[in-house]
Amino acid sequence: MRPEKRELIYEGRTKKLYQTDRPELIVQEFSDDAVLLDGKKKAKIKNKGALNNQVSSHLFEYLEGYHIPTHFVQQLSDCEMLVKRLEIIPLEVVIRNVAAGSLTTQYGMKEGLDLPHPILEHYMKSDHLPPPLLNEYHILVMGLATPEEIKLVNRIATKVNVVLRSFFERRNLKLLDFALEFGRHRGKILLGDEISPDTCRLWDSRTNKKLDADHFRQDSDSMREAYEEIRNRVFTKVA
Repeated sequence: MRPEKRELIYEGRTKKLYQTDRPELIVQEFSDDAVLLDGKKKAKIKNKGALNNQVSSHLFEYLEGYHIPTHFVQQLSDCEMLVKRLEIIPLEVVIRNVAAGSLTTQYGMKEGLDLPHPILEHYMKSDHLPPPLLNEYHILVMGLATPEEIKLVNRIATKVNVVLRSFFERRNLKLLDFALEFGRHRGKILLGDEISPDTCRLWDSRTNKKLDADHFRQDSDSMREAYEEIRNRVFTKVA
């Protein structure tokens, strides 16, 4: 039986969370909002919420098949998924496989350079500050996570990277980098939030065409078409 959707408990830039009649479950609703550049650039992209929900739901189910624990329970509608309620660890974990974004602007790497091995970064989640880059000493001093939790989060993130890179490669997509969030649920660490074109930097592996939120960053009007292309490839069955 579908849980009853109740009051709004959190509203972010692109998603809303609703309590249900079951305390351990919440409804995560995706919006059509596109927000970048620290909130200075906003727009409505038709069907963006549905596209991100479909991609995220499919990828969460896929990762569960590789024994990666996630908060996902089921897709409820075009823009809604039912998820386990988490105590969010206030960290964003970013894995980079190819130079792009801050690796080019801050470190001078050439965009598109394949890295000899992935880079794993931690950023502090904050509604008030630009997310600062952290090392493990920062995380421990600020009490954001325990040493054991950091090790587990890093191990899960690394496994997610291996599984997703292979998944996307078989669909002629290159996973340059992506961001993950984690939370605590009944004493376990689960992968939360979403995995979508909003959180992944993806290029066509044959042409290097950008198929992600970089369309919005670079003032392109083809963001919806790019997201639709990602959705279609994610649902493509390959050997």
